[in-house]
Amino acid sequence: MNIKKYNFSVWDVSEVYAGPGGKLWELLMGEQIHVGGAEQTDILAKKVGLNKKNDLYLLDICSALGGPARQLAEKYGTKVVGLDITPEMIEEAIKRTTGKPYADKIEYRLGSALDIPAKAKTFDVVWGQDAWCYVRDKPRLIDELNRVLKSGGVLGFTDWIWGSVEAPSSVVDYLMEFMVFPDLQTLNGYEMLIKKVGMKFTEKNDLGDDFANHMDVYVSILQKNKENIISGFGEELYGEAEKGVLAWQKAAHNKWVSRGLWIAKKP
Repeated sequence: MNIKKYNFSVWDVSEVYAGPGGKLWELLMGEQIHVGGAEQTDILAKKVGLNKKNDLYLLDICSALGGPARQLAEKYGTKVVGLDITPEMIEEAIKRTTGKPYADKIEYRLGSALDIPAKAKTFDVVWGQDAWCYVRDKPRLIDELNRVLKSGGVLGFTDWIWGSVEAPSSVVDYLMEFMVFPDLQTLNGYEMLIKKVGMKFTEKNDLGDDFANHMDVYVSILQKNKENIISGFGEELYGEAEKGVLAWQKAAHNKWVSRGLWIAKKP
């Protein structure tokens, strides 16, 4: 597939998540703002080896409202750094974490995934959930996370990707523009980038069927909350949201788009 890049910057993404767009996605997905919520966080946690006995240090790249960070700190005793580029997300994450009994295990940092504010070989685990689709330069992202990951450390992440069936050119631009995605990878594209920095794969999965099922759920939630969304944000925003989510639902069922999971280890 010839992957086209789109002219969206981190500031475009921040603008979406600092405003009604962030609230809308939290309504559809919950405070973790990724497919599958807490259940999927537990699945990924087990795959990267988190437990209360090993006291691992984890970097969550694009940590948003900090939902996964709080779950990992509370349930697994993991020490977490949540990194996000949107100040409003960091501020809200801190607010939601303050006063929690595990709050001392979590630190939120404002910064870019393409220039991670951390020293080399700092983290035992680098983690991401359905958010690196917003990162413009994927090769640099992989180079950066490899830099801050310790030798023997584990990379575990999920992301939205292009599917196994090439999307018609007539819909590609709309799908990307609705989500403000500058770039989407493929399942094998991420594998190639990760292997290029010398990591060894332990798992790679296409989660397309589950992704399509979740898109059905999000359409249902959106439509059930139509009146509340219109009263809070206006009829125009609701109309745009419904059109976009329906387009992604169709794309997921047609396998034009998908979601993947990757686990790899740094030698």
